[in-house]
Amino acid sequence: MSTSSSSMAVPGPPAATEHSTGGPPPDPPSPSPTPPSAWQPPDRGSPDGPAEALRSLRRAGRLAAEYPLAGRLLAELGGGLDEPGDEFVRTGRHLERVGADAVLREHPATPVVSVAVTGHGTLRDLVPPLHAELARHGLLLRPYVGGFNGYVAELTDPDGDLAQADPDIVAVLLTPAMIFEKVGTPWRPDDVARVLAENLRLVEGVVGAFCAAQPHVTVVLNTLPLLRQHTAQLVDARSRAALGALWREHNAALLRLPERQPRVVVVDLDPLIAASGPAVDPRLAAYTQSHLSPGLLRLYARELGHLARAQAGRTRKTLVLDLDETVWGGVLGEVGPAGVEVGTGYRGEAFAAFQRVARQLMAQGVLLAAVSKNDVEPVRQVLREHPGMVLGEDDFVRVNANWRPKHDNLADLARALNLGVDSFVFVDDSPYEAGLVRRELPAVAVVRVDDEPALHVERLLRDGWFDVRELTAEDRTRTAKYREDLVRSDFLDTFSSLEDYLRELGVQVRLASATEPELARVAQLTARTNQFNLTTRRLQPQQVADLAADPAWSVLGIRGADRFGDNGLVGAVFTRRDDDLVHIDNFLLSCRVFARGIEQACLTAVLRAALAAGASAVTAGYRPTAKNGKVRDFYPRAGFQLIADHGGELLFRHDLTEISPPPEHVELTTSLTGASA
Repeated sequence: MSTSSSSMAVPGPPAATEHSTGGPPPDPPSPSPTPPSAWQPPDRGSPDGPAEALRSLRRAGRLAAEYPLAGRLLAELGGGLDEPGDEFVRTGRHLERVGADAVLREHPATPVVSVAVTGHGTLRDLVPPLHAELARHGLLLRPYVGGFNGYVAELTDPDGDLAQADPDIVAVLLTPAMIFEKVGTPWRPDDVARVLAENLRLVEGVVGAFCAAQPHVTVVLNTLPLLRQHTAQLVDARSRAALGALWREHNAALLRLPERQPRVVVVDLDPLIAASGPAVDPRLAAYTQSHLSPGLLRLYARELGHLARAQAGRTRKTLVLDLDETVWGGVLGEVGPAGVEVGTGYRGEAFAAFQRVARQLMAQGVLLAAVSKNDVEPVRQVLREHPGMVLGEDDFVRVNANWRPKHDNLADLARALNLGVDSFVFVDDSPYEAGLVRRELPAVAVVRVDDEPALHVERLLRDGWFDVRELTAEDRTRTAKYREDLVRSDFLDTFSSLEDYLRELGVQVRLASATEPELARVAQLTARTNQFNLTTRRLQPQQVADLAADPAWSVLGIRGADRFGDNGLVGAVFTRRDDDLVHIDNFLLSCRVFARGIEQACLTAVLRAALAAGASAVTAGYRPTAKNGKVRDFYPRAGFQLIADHGGELLFRHDLTEISPPPEHVELTTSLTGASA
């Protein structure tokens, strides 16, 4: 999936002084040419910055025409958490009035996410911040809002309006009022315990029924906040403690529900309440039946936005850090390797805390890199020798320390890792550098920190850039595997031809039905692979499991290895048997293993297995996106013929009379069963 790019020029970065020394600062960028439009964006370096630019867009009625720019401006607002005038939610209300169809007329390639909101109480207050959240991730919301307290009927009616809306995500808002409305007066903790148990059975039952009827939909629930207005009605401490225990046991049961219902995601509201303030506004609860406060709904919408971003394949993969005043205190070129602040002193401890968080992310599959305006040797000396450093040189897949513009270094890093810059999150304390990267590489997510290192952690984590539904074994070893890829790249440089390199690389491939422990990784590949992804169909783990259990389908996992190590599960092929035809529903491969002959070898194996099983032909589809253009001719190069073109979605056919052999340098092992054979 991809976003359309706006024709409107993006304003330049704010003027600021570059803090690093030891080399020449970059020249200020040339002004962008004036676009042919009556509307002109205000300077985002002005005091009001992106908020004023958004107001200007709204006043000019150009939110639909400039939807990608509006999304970038919303991203610069920090999710609406740094902007006291609430421009974030206000813009969301205007986007709701504009509607998805108006945006699609201007930007037809914008990915649309359908979100249904149902639950207890008044629900519409969630929609404006959700519009804004999806816009800042380059997505477009098509909402469905259920009726007042209508979630039970809506989730259990297979032909109702909610089912007809065909949502990608259903958010079921649960509130404390749904419990206390059923508790009589007077009441004791035992009375609440009875209602809590009934509520849990009801929620689990209706959600289970809905998931069975709508297997492709993700259902989002939330824990229930316990309000002081309820605990304070109990005058003895023992009863209050009993109520708190019962309430937390109920929430714990909700949080464990995904173990039994894999399509369910449960949002824990306690951390959100700690960040947003009160869980409920008593006036809104009494007069409008809005039982969660606007601040809490805004953060809940952010969690839904992260989930939608992950399901659309837009989870970020790489955290790229500036060093001076970001990873450590002080400017290395001024204070020298021994003089940087980290590990000791109040500022040094804050920088060390930030490094611990970066290392924690790295241990869960986030690639860590550094881009710094410094000479490389002093940087390496700090990473290797400074006693206060938490991060070491081996924690980074690459450190680019030089005096080139940072956006050029980011582009070089993307090429070296074979990733798009849209997989990067870049953290820098310099407003100049942050603005320049935003302008030159708008697909990069920029996190601006400042001179208060104690806030670095919160600013990095609050957007959940790296959130996934489920962590896999491959995630935990990703840094080591990418470091091996860089060694492979250096190995390639020693050969005069690609053929000689591939021969010496010793590529080994195993193609076999994915095992149960591998299904989560296969689902992750469908969600995160964009370049070598022939149809870009995003699947959840349970959907993959359902296909693997269907005798008409085959879910094949691709494992790769070579002289430098085991690449793990790097690809998948989905096939379906239909009488004497085998259809390749999707073929995807991690960008880490492109151009090694793996894809050709696996396709040959699928064709040979189909022929051996008596199939008359194999068909395969290709659905174009902004990122998978390089594989448009993948099937034709293997002998497939184009038989249909449905508005750009192509269907190919191979009659199995002449199957190309696999590349000679690939050692292929297969074990194919089911629809593929």
